[in-house]
Amino acid sequence: MDASLESRLQHIFGSAGKIQLDHGIEKEALRISRDGYLSRKPHPAELGAALTHESITTDFSESQLEFVTRVHSSIDDCLAELDDIHRFVYGIIEGERLWPASMPCMLRGESSIPIADYGSSNVGRVKSIYRTGLAYRYGRYMQSISGLHYNFSIPDSLWQLRAESQGESDSREFRDDSYMSLIRNFRRLAWLPIYLFGSSPAVCGSFISTAAHGLNELDGESFYLPYATSLRMGPLGYQSTAQASHYISYNSLDGYVQDMVVALSKPYEPYEKIGTRTPAGEYKQLSTALLQIEAESYGTIRPKPLSEYGLRPIESLRRNGIEYLEVRCLDLNPFLRTGIDSATARFLDAMLIYCWLIPSASDSAITWQEIQENQLITVQSGRDPAVSLRLDGKERMLQDWALEVLGAIEEVCSFIDTLSATTAYRSSWEVQQRKVLDPDTTPSAQILARMKGSQLSYYRLIDSLANKHQREFLETPLSGDRIDRFEEMSRKSLQMQEELERSETQSFEQHLDDYMHLDARK
Repeated sequence: MDASLESRLQHIFGSAGKIQLDHGIEKEALRISRDGYLSRKPHPAELGAALTHESITTDFSESQLEFVTRVHSSIDDCLAELDDIHRFVYGIIEGERLWPASMPCMLRGESSIPIADYGSSNVGRVKSIYRTGLAYRYGRYMQSISGLHYNFSIPDSLWQLRAESQGESDSREFRDDSYMSLIRNFRRLAWLPIYLFGSSPAVCGSFISTAAHGLNELDGESFYLPYATSLRMGPLGYQSTAQASHYISYNSLDGYVQDMVVALSKPYEPYEKIGTRTPAGEYKQLSTALLQIEAESYGTIRPKPLSEYGLRPIESLRRNGIEYLEVRCLDLNPFLRTGIDSATARFLDAMLIYCWLIPSASDSAITWQEIQENQLITVQSGRDPAVSLRLDGKERMLQDWALEVLGAIEEVCSFIDTLSATTAYRSSWEVQQRKVLDPDTTPSAQILARMKGSQLSYYRLIDSLANKHQREFLETPLSGDRIDRFEEMSRKSLQMQEELERSETQSFEQHLDDYMHLDARK
């Protein structure tokens, strides 16, 4: 083990006497009808108001559910809550199913993807107009792609020990700097979870709307790349050429905020051509900047603040600092009924701890470009035995680099298991080690193997898994008291939205002007 890494692990976690981290999950999933196409039905009222429900909302589309867990110190508890949300929803969406993969089901054109409706309140209208802007900028097909966000934070009990290990005092500035260091390390290694957990090597033919997609035809109904891992994280998905060209510094929170303010406020010519309103006065987008709001920033990980009603996230970051980190590079694994399992979560924990404890080099426009290129290579050909990436301008074989990083993460996993009297983290590491040594064991390879071995198109394979998961959820319904709890949450959310719409006095134009205003100070 690296002596400095071992020393930090022992000082922080050994002194604490236990491993305690905070986790939360946000998972998106499309509602599909019996015929396999995207549902055109509105968000079910029995699921409450998408605007105000704390656990069940929608993402881009009215038919794209998003499940949000509470913060848990236990991975098992977090995954159990995610499972409960699924079981409650399946008890409501009679005649529909949840699409368990990141790349969409069969689609009937852009107009068949309804934009989410959040009601008539000012806050709700902002959310809907933002999504209208996404449709103009990227198209509704891209926005119908689903993913899973893994939220991670270090509890207060560990920050004092971390500061002591570095001869510092615990402060907001120290925590922000440490989180930004973690982010820089994770971004440079983000190709690794994309390789390990990528589960979108193929797409339904209905998703391909242009001849310039660069994919291979498989069976007349599916398109793929033979060594692809996560098409969701590439040009077909959440990889914006415009955003990739705008360097954002992660060297400090202040620098990050300043660069984000530029992206959120400086007009971007292609979006200026779209305009903000139609001739009839309907809103087309919130602004003509590179980013309408912070959520439009597509990256593998980003700092998140404590949420404050009426305060923009970037202003909250500047005022309150970093509350947690959001890992955004995870596909839904269609073989898993909630899209994620404990082995994935535990490995992510160990990787994030590793990134938190090791030194972090500064980033630059050069490393920004290198990170983008490594991501694209891994997305399109990560399972190719001959594939190589670049680190500080030097070529590295992906497998060699992955094994080197895994070697360090193994020590983190072993330390956690020893302290916790378990083997769970070491087991999760072994699963990932096998994927690096044998690319055929990755989810992306297994999807293609199943398609070819069973002569199933992408749609047919994922549809069969959707049916399997539906049966499992319906066969294990929630207990009455947990159903009552979810129903009460739904009723409360509907009341909250109604009260919000009834009590509002500010005009929408003034609300929008106030919300979109950013302080550009250095």
